[in-house]
Parts: sequence; C-alpha cells; structure tokens
Amino acid sequence: MDPEKVRNVVLVGHGDSGKTTLAEALLYVGGAITRQGTVEQGTTTFDYEPEETERGISLGLAVATFEWRGHRINLIDTPGSSDFVGEAYSALKAADLALFVVSGVDGVEVQTEQLWRVADTEGIPRAVIVTKLDRERASYERTIKQLRNSFGKAIAPIQVPIGSEGSLKGLVRVATERAYEYSGDKTGSEVDLPEEVEERVHTAHTALIETVVETDDEMMEAYFEGTEPSREQIVATVHKGIISGEIDPVLITSAEKLVGIDILAEFIVDYGPNPLERSLPTLSSGEPFAPSVDGPALAYVFKTISDPFVGRISMFRIYSGTVKADQELGTSSGGKIRLHNLFKVQGRDHNDAPDLPTGGIGAVAKVEGLSAGDTLSSPGLDVVIKPVEYPNPVAEIAITPHSHHDEEKLSTALHRIESEDPTLRIDRRPDTGETILAGQGDTHLDVTVARIHNRYGVDIDAALPVIPYRESITASAQAEGKHKKQSGGRGQFGVALVRFAPLPRGSGYEYIDSVKGGSIPRQFIPAVDKGIREALGRGILAGFPVIDISAEVYDGKFHSVDSDEMSFRMAGIHAFRAASPSLRPILLEPVMRVVVTVPEEHLGDVMGDINSKRGRVLGMDGEANSRSVVAEIPMSEIQTYAAELRSLTSGRGSFEVEFDHYAEVPHNEAQQVIAAANASDD
Repeated sequence: MDPEKVRNVVLVGHGDSGKTTLAEALLYVGGAITRQGTVEQGTTTFDYEPEETERGISLGLAVATFEWRGHRINLIDTPGSSDFVGEAYSALKAADLALFVVSGVDGVEVQTEQLWRVADTEGIPRAVIVTKLDRERASYERTIKQLRNSFGKAIAPIQVPIGSEGSLKGLVRVATERAYEYSGDKTGSEVDLPEEVEERVHTAHTALIETVVETDDEMMEAYFEGTEPSREQIVATVHKGIISGEIDPVLITSAEKLVGIDILAEFIVDYGPNPLERSLPTLSSGEPFAPSVDGPALAYVFKTISDPFVGRISMFRIYSGTVKADQELGTSSGGKIRLHNLFKVQGRDHNDAPDLPTGGIGAVAKVEGLSAGDTLSSPGLDVVIKPVEYPNPVAEIAITPHSHHDEEKLSTALHRIESEDPTLRIDRRPDTGETILAGQGDTHLDVTVARIHNRYGVDIDAALPVIPYRESITASAQAEGKHKKQSGGRGQFGVALVRFAPLPRGSGYEYIDSVKGGSIPRQFIPAVDKGIREALGRGILAGFPVIDISAEVYDGKFHSVDSDEMSFRMAGIHAFRAASPSLRPILLEPVMRVVVTVPEEHLGDVMGDINSKRGRVLGMDGEANSRSVVAEIPMSEIQTYAAELRSLTSGRGSFEVEFDHYAEVPHNEAQQVIAAANASDD
C-alpha cells in the first residue's frame, strides 16, 4: 500500500483506561473481526498470551491491522501498568501517532503523564481519547479540565458528548456542529443538534476556530472580518498542528456502546500523520538521513517475542525503502541476517508478506541474534537508530531452580527471556552468590517467573535478595602480620608491617607500598596486597566486605630460602586480623535514591511512609495534578516498595530507584543485622 495511506497508531495510557477494549472496537467497526471480544472473557485479538487471559490485563504490546476508507491502520495496543511500561516505550518508537486513552471516570493519571513526556521526547504527535463516559461518575468537563491542567493550552476538544453516564448516546463534531447518535450499530446516525448541548458545542466551536486561525495570519484576518475557515482548512490546520505538537485534539468514545468508534477511525485517516510526515527517530550518530520510499531499507526492531509454534519473532518498523522476503540486511550489531518468513502480525496470527514498504510494520521468525533496539539496513547504509532508553528496574528477587537438575535450563531461559524484555535485568552477585531477577515491579517479576515455567518447564524458588551490607572502619591502627611454618625441609616465612586507616565514604580500597631498603623483596609486595584484600572480603563484624580503607605496608622481614608469595599473602591476612580490634568497625548499608510520583491527594501518605522507612526527603517537584518526591531510603526498607506504593495510592503511584551510596547503619538496626549474620554462619 502507498505509504501515504498508512497510519501507524499506538494506544497508550494508564492501566484500566480501556485501551484494549477500544482497540477491539476499532477492529470490529473496521471489519477486521466479526465479533467483538472482551478482556474479561480473554477473547480479544490483542490479549492472547496465557498470562494475559488469566490475569485479565495486557502484559505486552500487540499489533493488528484494519482498513478504513482505503487506508491501512496499523494499531498497536500497549499495557497500562507501570510494571510493563517498557512495552509502551517500545511501541511509541514504531508509531506515527499516539492516542492517549484517558478514562472519563478516573481522569489523567500518573502513567498517562509519564508516557506523555516520553512521546514528547520522541517527537510523537498526540491526541487524546476520553473513554468510559457511559460509566457511573464519568465526567467529560472534569476530564477536559484535568487534561488542560496537565498538558496545557494545546489540548483542543473537537467533540462534545450527547448525554452522560448511562444515558450517553452520541457526540457532536465541534468543527461542523453535526450531531450523531448510536444505537448499537457500527456507525452513528446524523441527528439534529440537541438543544441541551447547543451552548457547550458553540463554546467549543469558537475555541477550536480560534486555535486554528491563530496558526495562520490570512485565516485570522478573514476570521476577524466574519469568515470562518472551511472544513478543509480546519482539517489541514489541525493535521499540521498535531504533527508540530501545537494541537492535541480530544475525542470521545464508548467502546462498549460503539459510540464514536467510526468517527475515531475517520479522524485517524484524516488527521493522523502518514509515515512520510513523521520525522525519523534520533540517530546514534546525530547525522541527518533523508528517508525515501525508493531508497535503501532502514528498519528498527521494537519487539522480540517467543512463539510456542513459530519460535523467536522479531517485530520491526520500516522507516525507509522496501523490505522484501529473503532479502539480506545488515544489523547495528555488525552482523547480517536474511529475512526468511517475512510476515505481518494480526494479534496472534501471522500473514505472509512478500514485501513491506516504508511505514510498514512486519516481523520475521527464527532469526537468532536479533533483539529489540537493533537497526536493520541495506548493505552499505551506515545508519543506526538510537535505541529506546528504558527505565531502570525497581524491584528484585533472588531466584534458584527448584531442582538442581534445572540449573542449565534456567540459565538458558533467563538468557532468552532477557533478550525479549529489555526492562528486565539478570545480575549474578558474586558477594552473595545469588542470581537476581530485576524488573519494573512485583507483577512484572511474577509474570516473568510464570513465563519461564510455562515456556521452559523450569520451576523457580524466589526470595528477597540478601542486602549487600558492607563494613568499614573509623579508626587507624598498625599491626604486624607474621607467618612462620616449619614442617621439615623448606618452611614458610614472611612478616609484613601494615598501617590501616579509614578513607572517605565511596573511596573503596587503597594499597600503599612504602617499603624501603628491601625489607620485603619487590616480588612479594603484591602478595601482601592480595592477602589483605582476601581478609577484607571476610569482614570484621558479620562477614561483609570491608570498604573505604587504606592499607600501607611500610616494613617487613623475609628469609632468603623460606619466603615465597604464599608466606606474604598469609602475612597480609594476619596483619589485618591483628589490627581489626583497634579499627572500630561499623556496618554500612546501601542507600537508594528514590523518585516517587503520585497524585497530589496521596502526597501526605507517601511522605509519611518515607519517614517511617528511615528515609530522608531531598526535594519535591510537581506539574499539574502529580507530585514527585526525591528521597534517600535504605535498600532494606524498600525491597517490597512496588507493592506497598500500589496499595498506598490505589495503583496510581510510580517510582524510580537507583543505588546512591553506602551509609552507616543505626546502632540498634546494626546489632540485629550482625546477630542475624553470625547466627546464619553458625
């Protein structure tokens, strides 16, 4: 299909705003499906994974296509939960228009604001769809007010509802002031403008026209002379304003009653940008590149999944040229792939495709080494699209296979699952001996564990990770480390005199060689360092590694026959052990920098909770209805924070977390940790 007649649209928004139901309604009204599935029954085109149907929520992005008035609309549905926000990040990269789905009951929520900023950063044109206006407590006026408070004067309502809550029956197009009512059919019937909405429609009409004429001096002059812009001028101006980000139209729908679905499809065709109008995503090199329908192929892999029947599937968006079946393309990782099994995706179904043009969304199966974030290009084209920057993980669990026989299977499963989901992180911590699975929340981790079991047959035992405490010192001391062993024949002998001193927090470990006069031969001095490092790793108080300490070896003794590296390694160990009682050791804990974003009404609860966790608030920021609190909180206090914040804010809060520094543990808590560590050693 001609790229000018292609529309790539992504549905994003907060959880339970109705994205999947809306997407299903669009497919139904567009004739792509003959029966409208439901999320509750697990029968939608988009939610087809076992974990999705079981939980009744979207867990991954899904793509399906329908046609409207000779145009092909590629629709990408995304999860709304913050646990799976990476899916929305990926989908935005592939889209030319983001439809922000906002519940008329719940209004603008945290996830909506977060994704709005991401779309702005990526330069994705935006529009808003207000859903669930047929529900109890729904309010169009309240939602519009929230949208303007959150996203500014670019918010431009282009439709007004007829009726409210259970009596919602239609809508009015603001530009033309034409009214449409629905009675369960796929399309609405034009009716006279109801008297009860006349005033609201006229007010909205005037506001829209003023927004339109402000973009063009000639239209503004004509408007002041009494001539309103034509429908064609309004369409062209709003279309241009959407692309530039100067106008964010607001539409209304009820997916269950099919109110406004046909007009939404028409809006996507008339107002939505085509692939040739969408600016190319940022390139890693920063150099300009002009996409061309007839030019070299350039595509971006935005999602990889494992299909139980087809195997590994890589989904990509084409930004330039045409991609053909069996074509060889280069990858940004430096390899080459051949596109066997090129196809289009319709939910879980796959339809073979001989080729895909600029703007097309397709997939290829069984191509190993291809991951989300890879760029595909024609040979000789040295262009790399900058990969998506995903949020850091906020929740962790330590995992082990339930059976030791499954260790190799688990390793394979983790490698594959991590390559599919860029928001997951697998970390093997040598100091605790644990394998850490980190993700965007407890639900994200639960789903990942379930997928590993269902796909790879591995049962996993999960627990909270061991807190990586550290130890340090607060006093200086010096000691002699002496190792002497004689057991017949050649013996072992080494003496090292070492000064230990505390270093500023975050300095780590420093080894200083001050030996003069050859009291320790040069070849043995590194062995003293090795022994000290080994001793530091065993700790003083509770077996945790000692950090922020300097060790200065300044003198020693050796034997011309009996001294060797082992002797001086042991001398280093003995020196630290001898000095330890005088070093006044302390216990350190990892402290995390946390940014919590919540609706304003939950701010007090969140602040109180942070204080109860030995946290320290560093600052606060806010925009519209949400507030962001920056705080430092000990890691031991927020291991289950994802679930706690969800409970505290009814699922409306989100947070980011990263390691910041180590700090001394208060005495009472330290004694408990030390006692527990020593008890486990016993």
